[in-house]
Amino acid sequence: MNQRKALLRVLKGERTDPPPVWIMRQAGRYLPEYRELRQQAGDFLTLCYTPEMAAEVTLQPIRRFGFDAAIIFADILLVPHALGSDLTFETGTGPLLSPIADPRDVDALRTADSVHEKLAPVGEALRIVRSALPPETTLIGFAGAPWTVATYMIAGRAVPGQIPAHEFLRRQPEAFRRLINLLTEATIEYLSDQIAAGAETIKIFDSWAGSLTGPEFQLYVTDPTQTIVRAIRKRHPGVPIIAFPRAAGDALPAFVADARPDCVALDQSVNPTWIADNLDQQICVQGNLDPALLESGGDELIAAVESVLNGFAGRPHIFNLGHGINPAAQIGNVEKLLETVRSWRPGQASAASRLPGK
Repeated sequence: MNQRKALLRVLKGERTDPPPVWIMRQAGRYLPEYRELRQQAGDFLTLCYTPEMAAEVTLQPIRRFGFDAAIIFADILLVPHALGSDLTFETGTGPLLSPIADPRDVDALRTADSVHEKLAPVGEALRIVRSALPPETTLIGFAGAPWTVATYMIAGRAVPGQIPAHEFLRRQPEAFRRLINLLTEATIEYLSDQIAAGAETIKIFDSWAGSLTGPEFQLYVTDPTQTIVRAIRKRHPGVPIIAFPRAAGDALPAFVADARPDCVALDQSVNPTWIADNLDQQICVQGNLDPALLESGGDELIAAVESVLNGFAGRPHIFNLGHGINPAAQIGNVEKLLETVRSWRPGQASAASRLPGK
């Protein structure tokens, strides 16, 4: 491990002041250089599947802001695409897939090892990025968690409440379990390929974890993540894993205890005091600023950044957002976020209190 990489040190349990910082969806629509390249590509999948373009998008926020980590530019729905789902991205609509309506649609999907060939461009993009990154910058690979990816596959699009997935789970439990198992296997293969191509840590995004509760949360959020974590650790010992069970709520401590990621990412609803009371102080956490504050900015942004920093002081912490950055985020506010994080030290006077008029 490169000891200059603060993010990797924190993932191994070290506390640093200030903490390392990157932000979810840091390469994207809020950046003019991204919008220009997206227009050149013509469509979103071309951008994802052209290694030179995907690498350039990944590197753009590193050049502009100098984050402590770069996360490879891709999409969680590339896995179902590799498995045989039709996939398009339409402006104003988002991703569209061929929906899964009955067990035959699950049976028609390709095997998990199909990700190796179809998603090879992601590996090539990782290799390009790894060779171009500053020596202190960590390279992150990622995938969607099986439950979240399944919700998109079943509905064919993003649907509030993931109702089609819940209905399919109840109508066709065996087919649903086969789908989750296939996605779990494919995710292991995909993440393993990313690590082989240069990813130094990986993140598992379960954006819709909070729509499940009780035994279903255990079966379709915790258990698949646990399987992925164990498989990656066996194949790639020492590569740290970040898990993001968004909106897990009271299920979060049991999730961490069972799935055993090296770090758990927190959405903006999670109170640091609750984390201190419910998670061991040695467990690494990532998060959890409200992304909306990067639109509004001002004193409220500075105060909120400091609140996150002070709330997680004393434990391994990676500063991040509670979810992805919004397209309307202002570049100046991202710069102010970074300035506030990097100038912060435990116990110092509040930066907000030193602003004119305070």
